[in-house]
Amino acid sequence: MLGILLQANGGSAMTGNLVLIGGIIVIFYFFMIRPQQKKQKDQRKFLEEIKKGDHAVTMGGIHGKVSAIEGDTILLEVDRGTKLRIEKSSISLEASKKYTEAKK
Repeated sequence: MLGILLQANGGSAMTGNLVLIGGIIVIFYFFMIRPQQKKQKDQRKFLEEIKKGDHAVTMGGIHGKVSAIEGDTILLEVDRGTKLRIEKSSISLEASKKYTEAKK
């Protein structure tokens, strides 16, 4: 009985709704999920390529120069011999790029 009603009244409307929902999902993917994945990939690549002598900014806003890298930690020289040991994951890609561009 239900199948007959769907075919008689809303078969094409139901197909249209499915297409609309599919379109919304595709738009959501390209505007929300994909850019976030690209940003995470760029951050990971930046952290893998960071080396001694690079200028970096932490997510907390501390500016400094990479003094040493020891596994997952970085020794960051912040001022005339003052060094901080921080986690590698706390280095901000975007802030570091802005900092080095402003220095040029």
